[in-house]
Amino acid sequence: MHDMQKIMVLLAAIVLLSAGCQSEKKEKSTIKIGAKKEKVSSFDMGKSIFNGKGKCYTCHKIDKKSIGPGVIEIIKIYKERHGDLIAFLKQEADPIVDPETYAVMKTNFAIIKTFTEEELKAVATYMTGISTGKID
Repeated sequence: MHDMQKIMVLLAAIVLLSAGCQSEKKEKSTIKIGAKKEKVSSFDMGKSIFNGKGKCYTCHKIDKKSIGPGVIEIIKIYKERHGDLIAFLKQEADPIVDPETYAVMKTNFAIIKTFTEEELKAVATYMTGISTGKID
């Protein structure tokens, strides 16, 4: 073999070896990422959904009425009337807080329908926690 052919074969071998090593590194990092998965508290999950995926914060402030009633008022009324917030969010119960703004809230049920049972409970936990000062 000529020197140039030897160099080409050597370069091809290096490329093949490095590609194999990189795919092994990717698999290991994926495993590590999966192993590092942290458990998030129900309160923190609810906070994340309330302020993110659910966009609840756009209409519901913590301590005052905005487009919709404030979180503290919602939780207070649900406790006083023994209401089921999760049933309301699932559209299985009528609104008991500020029913005149229910028409606006109805438009958001398309988003809420995508929530899992765990996410619905987390949102309720977050809302209760911030309204009572009891944070997990």
